[in-house]
Amino acid sequence: MKVAVTGAGGRTGSLCMKLLAQSPEFAPPRGLVRSEKSAAKVKKLLGAESDAECVIGDVSDATSCRALCEGCDGLVILTSAVPKPKIASLVVAIVSKILPWMDAKRPEFYFPDEGRPELVDWAYQKNQIDAAKAAGVKKVVLVSSMGGTQIDNFLNTMGDGNILLWKRKAEMYLKASGLDYAIVHPGGLLDKEGGKRELLAGLDDSLLSGDRRSVPRADVARVAVACLTLAEARNVSFDLASREEGEGSGATTDVGAMLANLPGEYDYSMPTGSPVPLP
Repeated sequence: MKVAVTGAGGRTGSLCMKLLAQSPEFAPPRGLVRSEKSAAKVKKLLGAESDAECVIGDVSDATSCRALCEGCDGLVILTSAVPKPKIASLVVAIVSKILPWMDAKRPEFYFPDEGRPELVDWAYQKNQIDAAKAAGVKKVVLVSSMGGTQIDNFLNTMGDGNILLWKRKAEMYLKASGLDYAIVHPGGLLDKEGGKRELLAGLDDSLLSGDRRSVPRADVARVAVACLTLAEARNVSFDLASREEGEGSGATTDVGAMLANLPGEYDYSMPTGSPVPLP
């Protein structure tokens, strides 16, 4: 199985590339990166002996997306808008923690014009989905984010970007595309070793009501790669978190069994009254 990965130069994307490159189940992967510097970083991670491809391009360009997907059986989408902090607000937030008489302040964020969620998480993900369909890709795995049922989620307020709602719009577009898909909603991403924790799969942001809402990036990459071939991951959407290392019943090794125990299907009728136009 030949797999393309977008966002291959990112922290989670590069981990996906490494897993795909190391598995005999997959042909050498093809990753889309934005610069020669990112390509060099990925190639260094994979090792000089790897036959993985790094293609320079951008998901804003439909032609780049089509070229990436040509000849591939699977696509893993790992692109996301990234908010940037307003420096002055960071200073105020730090000072508010130091001075006992000052009310605590949160940093403020913004999105660069070309990095707005409406573009990166909707229009450019649509580019990727359309390219996959045109190229005859058999399976698309979209790594999104938990919180999409909540209009008032903190991530939606960052930079007034409604990032989770634009992500949800792309998810719904993929669901309606006719492509075989799996949509993964990880919680907060941790730079921790994977394969050490019990993973928790849920629906409709139910995991956000608990006290385990984060998951290592390495486990997100592992689950995304597993979803490319698992029968249990056919046309499924789910949330993903993890227990602390040493908690629960031990590290999750069978992703298929985890998905088989999901208590139903993801409900895309939520949220109602979204400021982002959802289908």
